[in-house]
Parts: sequence; structure tokens; C-alpha cells
Amino acid sequence: MAAVGGPTRQARGVSMSVSMSLVQGGAAGAAGPQGAILAAAAPYYQPPAVPQDVQPDRPIGYGAFGVVWAVTDPRDGRRVALKKLPNVFQSLVSSKRVFRELKMLCFFKHDNVLSALDILQPPHLDFFQEIYVITELLQSDLHKIIVSPQHLSADHIKVFLYQILRGLKYLHSARILHRDIKPGNLLVNSNCVLKICDFGLARVEEPDQSKHMTQEVVTQYYRAPEILMGARHYSAAVDVWSVGCIFGELLGRRILFQAQSPVQQLELITELLGTPTLEDMRHACEGARTHMLRRAPKPPSLSALYTLSTHATHEAVHLLCQMLVFDPDKRISVIDALAHPYVDEGRLRYHSCMCKCCYTPSAGMRQYAAEFEPSAPQPFDDLWERKLTSVQQVKEEMHKFIAEQLQTNRVPLCINPQSAAFKSFASFPPEKTREEKKQDFLDFLKKQPPYVLEERKEQIKRMLERF
Repeated sequence: MAAVGGPTRQARGVSMSVSMSLVQGGAAGAAGPQGAILAAAAPYYQPPAVPQDVQPDRPIGYGAFGVVWAVTDPRDGRRVALKKLPNVFQSLVSSKRVFRELKMLCFFKHDNVLSALDILQPPHLDFFQEIYVITELLQSDLHKIIVSPQHLSADHIKVFLYQILRGLKYLHSARILHRDIKPGNLLVNSNCVLKICDFGLARVEEPDQSKHMTQEVVTQYYRAPEILMGARHYSAAVDVWSVGCIFGELLGRRILFQAQSPVQQLELITELLGTPTLEDMRHACEGARTHMLRRAPKPPSLSALYTLSTHATHEAVHLLCQMLVFDPDKRISVIDALAHPYVDEGRLRYHSCMCKCCYTPSAGMRQYAAEFEPSAPQPFDDLWERKLTSVQQVKEEMHKFIAEQLQTNRVPLCINPQSAAFKSFASFPPEKTREEKKQDFLDFLKKQPPYVLEERKEQIKRMLERF
């Protein structure tokens, strides 16, 4: 640790907090240990006294493939998030995806990335169908803050952007692509500490460019143009594009590219960036290139970014323009974005009074960490996925993995079926029927551009046959 002198950014008098009135409400369950969903899985365990004014257990959101509740840990009375992953073993693809997310949550060790605090003890292998993961509970997310009347200063925007990039650098250094970066997946607490969450769509990067990657990723408003144009392979640059969209949304307090369909999404992007060159579209499928070249060329209108708000300074727009680049190979990397001058003030504020990696002794100067933006100590290993060829194999390995994680000194936890909130928790969300899932898929296909449908017709045919 190195001591650094000088005044902190706190001297400017800007409060780095957000109003927690934004996140009140939600379905209520019974409060207190008798009404709590979580219980200690030990017959003679006496939990500590829980205050009478403890908040009720309640659902707080959906993930990509699960649901999250705010609950109380009976072991210490701490409020935590409980993620329920239901119907895990319906297919080989879905069970491996859940196993990957679980392993990632246990792998992560970073202040700006959500990680698993605990996993609930699973039942016997024959009855093993659901997984429950406990994570830290943060009071809000960036979407709720952006759409609220909460004032966002330039300092807020800078410290949020810095933490997003800091967490994303860690993920990319572990070779992980998040693939669904959006404001709702960026959790925020009352002190403006931010954590990236929801790894239901995350995967390890694919170095072999001849291998195809799924296009059914990233919420449309934050989807990179190469995915919109049917690229069969993509890189960590798709996450950087999403961050650029969020950066613009923080500046303007509105969604930057809010379209009704992927085709219209691409139209809005070209209205800002101009018509891409053939070189810029080299990753796109042939149908998408033909579609784009048939349209009248558009000039770039990047100067419109200055009208987002008074916070859209030259430095801000310069960084934003480097994130919103059509060609992913020319898009700025997370590491280079962290080196941009616009991020300096966010870094200074975060490490002056918000981070856990630096500290101030009772009497003395602030002790700063040797590395402000640490990388992962090693890449995330996904070789295990290739060895699992059946649902039963995945089930056995996942059961074994959870058992290994439980070998700690803490009392294990289980679901309390006697709790008042159990009924709504057990049925939340309701499982969709096969016909409902098929209709969702057909609705998704209706929104796709013709060139994507043509490129994927064999894959679409196989997926429809599953229904």
C-alpha cells in the first residue's frame, strides 16, 4: 500500500449517495424468524435475536433465468438476496448454463462484481431440481436511479462509469463475456457502490473465430451492431458497446437507442454513427451487408451527443464516441477506457472514500492500494463443460460442487416451508407451458430482420421441432 497525500474530492461538497425511497414497496411476507423463508438447517441451532422491525421477505426482481428475493439470514439477521434457479435440469444446454453461472458466482472476488455468499444445502440427488444462491443485497439498480427524479451530478456519472469499467476489466481479464450489460443488471447501494450482476447469459470468450456463437444475447437497446447484423462470432467488445449505451443514458436520462425491433435499432445507430463502410461490416452476415448497402447513405451526426445534457462535455463525448464505434475491432477496450482522462475523477472519488481496497488509519494519510483496477488472478476455467454430455452428469457434478462449497464452519441454511411467504416464493414465477414458450419464440422471430432469419433457418427449424 502506498500513502498518498492531498485533499479528497469530498471537499467539493457533493453527496455520493442516492435516495433509497426509490426502492420501497414490493410484495410483503411475514417478518421475523417464524415467518422467514430462510431457516438454519441444524436441529439444535439457536439463532440470535432478530429485531422486531425486521423487513419482510419479498420478491425484488427477475434475472435472465431465475428470480431474486430480499430475505433475512437467520444466522446473523443480515438482509441478503436469495436467487432461486428453478427447473434446472430440463435440458443439457440449460443445466450446463446454470452450472456455469453458479461456478462464476463462486469464482468472483471483486468489489464491483456480485458473488455468491452461500449456497443452500441441496436435497438428495433424486430430488435435486432447484438451486438457491445467497448474494449481497443492494438497495437499488442503475435503471431505477436513471428513471427516477433523483439528481445525478457529473460526479455521480463518473463514479458509476468508473465502477462499471472496473468490474468489466476484471470479468474480461478472466475471459468472461457478460453479454447482458444493462442498467437493471448494475446494482447500486445507498453509498453509490455499484456491482455487476446476473450472469445467466455470461460465457467464456471463444478464441476460435470459426465457431459460431449465439445471437440471442444482450437486451436489444444495448445490443452491439455486429450482433444486430448477424455476426456468427463476437468478442468482449459487445460489452463495451453496452457500456457506451449506458454512459449515454446516464448523460441524457433516457435510453440512447430505443427501438421497437432489431431492424429499427440498427436504423437509430446509423442515424448517429452514419452508414458503415464495407470494412466496418466485415463481421456481419451477407444479408445484413446487402440490406445496409441498399439504403441511402447517412452521414454521421455525433455532434448530437453534446445535446444529451450539460454533463456531455468534450471529454465525456470523446470517450462515448470511442465506445460507440460500429467496427468492434476499432472500439475502445475496457483497459483503454479506464485510461481515458474522463474517468480520472471517478477513480479518485471511488478510492478516496468508497472502496474497500484502500483505507485511512485513525491518524494518518489515506493508504492506497498498489493496483486500483485489479485483474482476475487466473482465467475462468470452462474445460469441465466439454466433459459433461448428459443431464444426469451435470446434475451429479453440480450436486458434488455445491457440497464442496458447503464445507465451512457456518451453519447451513435451508428453505422454511412453514414461512408465510413460502407459498408465493415457491410458485414465483409460475412455470410457462410448452405452448407459451413456443409462442414467446415465435414472437421473438417476428421481430428479427429477414437476413437473420435466412441465415439461421436451419437452426430455427431445429428449435421449433423441440416444441
